[in-house]
Amino acid sequence: MPSLSDNASLLEPRREPAAPAPAPPKPSVVPPTEPGKRHPAGWAIALILVLIAIGLAYYLMTQSAVKTAGAPVISVPVVSVSVADLNRTVRVTGTIAARNFFSLMAPRILGSRNNTNRGGMGGFGLAGPPPGGGAGPDFNLVLLHLAKAGSRVKKGEVVAQFDSTNQLLRLDDYKDAVIQLDNSIRKMIANLAANKEAHDQTVRAAKAAWDQAKLDLAKAPVQSVIDAENAKLTAEANEATYKQLVFEDSLVIEQQAATIRVSELTKSQTDIELQRAEGNVKKMEVESPMDGIVVMGSIIRNGEYGQVREGDQIYAGQPFLTIVDPSSMVLNAIVNQVDAGSLRLGMKAMIHLDAYPDLTLTGVVEGIGAMAKTSTFRASYVSSIPVRIRIDRTDARVIPDLTGSADVILGGEANTLVVPRAAVLEEEGASFVFVQSPQGWTKKQVELGLSNFLQVAVHSGLQKGEVVALTRPI
Repeated sequence: MPSLSDNASLLEPRREPAAPAPAPPKPSVVPPTEPGKRHPAGWAIALILVLIAIGLAYYLMTQSAVKTAGAPVISVPVVSVSVADLNRTVRVTGTIAARNFFSLMAPRILGSRNNTNRGGMGGFGLAGPPPGGGAGPDFNLVLLHLAKAGSRVKKGEVVAQFDSTNQLLRLDDYKDAVIQLDNSIRKMIANLAANKEAHDQTVRAAKAAWDQAKLDLAKAPVQSVIDAENAKLTAEANEATYKQLVFEDSLVIEQQAATIRVSELTKSQTDIELQRAEGNVKKMEVESPMDGIVVMGSIIRNGEYGQVREGDQIYAGQPFLTIVDPSSMVLNAIVNQVDAGSLRLGMKAMIHLDAYPDLTLTGVVEGIGAMAKTSTFRASYVSSIPVRIRIDRTDARVIPDLTGSADVILGGEANTLVVPRAAVLEEEGASFVFVQSPQGWTKKQVELGLSNFLQVAVHSGLQKGEVVALTRPI
């Protein structure tokens, strides 16, 4: 049986026998190279490729630089000439304050410190006065009520109230003392009148005894010598007693008048203390003397400065609150002594507050100090002049103690051509600017006017809208 390979050979087409192939040439024999060495031709080819790459890169860079040099490049900052109002100013700095204000101080408590002629326990309670004396708590001032800082108050409105407990107790004690002294004086007058009447009765009795002794003396001629002598001695003794009592009558009257006068003086002194106590009670409520805004004072509390608040103990005569008139706000500023010579009363000013950068107020210079003052933080030869600027328009945000500044207008030009000072160049006493044109930069001479720190007015040589350079073009 034929195999599968034999059947496959039967199915293939019959092919003609191929012609014999020519014999391949003999390969050339190349001697082997040593390991680790490269052929010199490889190094030459690599060097040539590197040189070609460098040359191509240089060519591309050169062509790019040529194209870039041909394009216009703007490297000079420019600005357009505009029309505006130009002002020359001087900057001053200071603090907002009020021209019209009232500083309220803690009231002074009047009265005797040792509670003279005071009834009750002298204000010390059942425990009595402290050892070694002392005035007690009557003269302490503790704030119970205080108006809020920044609030608006009317004239006569209560803005502060102190603790009046001790003053009311003091007032009651002196009222009782006055009533007690009135009763004592009336009783004393009655007693003195009774004593005077008793003395007068003694005088009358002595006069009667003397008269009786004189009658007995008249019977001496009919009496014995001893009885007559006794009658004479009795008459002399009664006469002396009567005259002595008559002499003492004026002394008794003077004594009674002196005693009554002492009591009256004591009562007068108590009346004065009573009036003082009534006045002290009224002083416990402090009213606003004017319409305005409440500004709190400062106090040392636990070794640190702080704003006065309810519960603080204030000492007599200590300022604790200020009422300011918001329509009289001013800027108390200082200006360098060099710039002070250019300031004049009535100059306009633009005021800016550090706390409100977007707020601009107008003002007028209404005061310039006559003497300079130095500061401990600067050299002695650097002095400042105080300046006061009145704020024309009121604003709810303007309150005392805000820091701010003001630009005092020394002079100005309205609707004038202005350019930055950097655009103006000086050459040989003349002023020039560089104006941009289609052909390039053109140098023009200009006539200048008023200038400030940033801009300068141009009177001639430029037109509105022209573009000038801020630096000298190359």
